[in-house]
Amino acid sequence: MPLPKIATPTYELELPSSGETITYRPFLVKEEKLLVLAMESEDTKSITRAIKEVLKSCIKTKIKVDTLPTFDIEYLFLNIRGKSVGEEVEVTVTCPDDGKTEVDVTIPIDDIQVKKNGEHTNNIKLDDTLSMTLKYPSLDQFIETNFDVSSKGTQLEQSFDLIGSCIDTIYSEDEAWPASDSTKKEISEFLEQLSSTQFQQIEKFFETMPKLSYDVVVNNPKTKKKNTVVLEGLASFFG
Repeated sequence: MPLPKIATPTYELELPSSGETITYRPFLVKEEKLLVLAMESEDTKSITRAIKEVLKSCIKTKIKVDTLPTFDIEYLFLNIRGKSVGEEVEVTVTCPDDGKTEVDVTIPIDDIQVKKNGEHTNNIKLDDTLSMTLKYPSLDQFIETNFDVSSKGTQLEQSFDLIGSCIDTIYSEDEAWPASDSTKKEISEFLEQLSSTQFQQIEKFFETMPKLSYDVVVNNPKTKKKNTVVLEGLASFFG
């Protein structure tokens, strides 16, 4: 006689980028095992494969996970993991007033939201003739940022790679140059000729990009002072 099937609950949430309602389910034991084995392998390709497989299996609504903005993916992963292993996450924060005292904090996952910045724009004006549009980092970039255990290159090189991969189109009034038509080397050479001011405008896109955020208020047990610590990005909540 075959064993009974266990019903898996499903949940709904709204994607921060579009407001679209999607249905998802928690991780199953087999998927939790897949993630753990991938993380233990310390192989980025294995980790990427595992996270993609788990996300695509757990999301029941037909959407292209690979094309979702990074902050949608973070929000999804946070909530799927929350429904799988617990509705709260425990983090350790360092009190800013003395820079060393650590305090353990429990945060309800439902309270962690994607915050948007009013100054955020994906249209960057480089000068009087040239502008560019930027797109959000891909699922692969999300995994590299949060789970890559073998980061290659310097921080500057990684920053260049990230920015280069997020350029959608460079355009003037009369002409447009889709980044997909250019090589990685050509994109890199284009970025290298920018002034510091122009480059900072591009960096602002990433700095103001919507992200998971939560303000933690803690009392320093040593100084008795109240501190506010802002946690941002998935890595802040799961390390």
